[in-house]
Amino acid sequence: MKIEKFVDLIMTYVKNYQALKQTASDWREPVIGVAAADDPLFPLLKEIIGPNHALPGELVPGAKSVLVFFLPFSESVVASNITDEESSQEWDYACIETNQLINDLSRFLHDAIVKMGYHASLLPSTYNYDGEKLISDWSHRSVAYIAGIGKFGIHNMLITEQGCCGRLGSVITDLELTPTLRNDDEYCLFKTNGSCQKCLKKCVNQAFDLADGKVTFDRYRCNEQIYDKIVPEYPIGIGDACGKCMSGVPCSLGIPASAKKLKTKK
Repeated sequence: MKIEKFVDLIMTYVKNYQALKQTASDWREPVIGVAAADDPLFPLLKEIIGPNHALPGELVPGAKSVLVFFLPFSESVVASNITDEESSQEWDYACIETNQLINDLSRFLHDAIVKMGYHASLLPSTYNYDGEKLISDWSHRSVAYIAGIGKFGIHNMLITEQGCCGRLGSVITDLELTPTLRNDDEYCLFKTNGSCQKCLKKCVNQAFDLADGKVTFDRYRCNEQIYDKIVPEYPIGIGDACGKCMSGVPCSLGIPASAKKLKTKK
């Protein structure tokens, strides 16, 4: 089956969600893709991320496809989070409300797939990780990469055609959908020509280190910024996000122009 049916369902659901739920946040147009459940990159996640990372067939027996969607924050939400050390209230509300949107949308897609006579997963938007190792047993970002809807920047965020500011969800199913294609292009300016590095400089807790042209990421320092520095002081609850490394950088809202130019020259 072609993906268009689900693209229409997702687009309409997201477009109507703010009015339906009276959210403070709204969203730009989603980016949607499909990964084949037997894609050879899936087993590699057990090596790259950890042995506990699930395969699609381990969560939905007989899995054929993984439907992935990226929900990009509005430009105003991104702009609100550029300055200061702590995440903005708009950013934290957007993270909380987008997590709920992902859960609601996943349930909506699950029910639509079941009505078609197939099976589907109900995967949480977040909190599916080891609290000590800070490693997920299902990485929506990695699955989105496999589906071809984005490429990783040196800040470990997925850069899509709508940028990296937003959140991801995915639904596994035994319904066979035509996979979207991956390409060999890089969307991160550092990876294309060694320039930019703005995301590294914007990290307020020095979680990145650049040495000999290689970037290392300290997930514990990143986690410290969120839970030890932001959350205890935050008045509305847990936003579980900092977002400074992806706000106000060339890949915030789209693929950087220089990367696009390099792509067209090939």
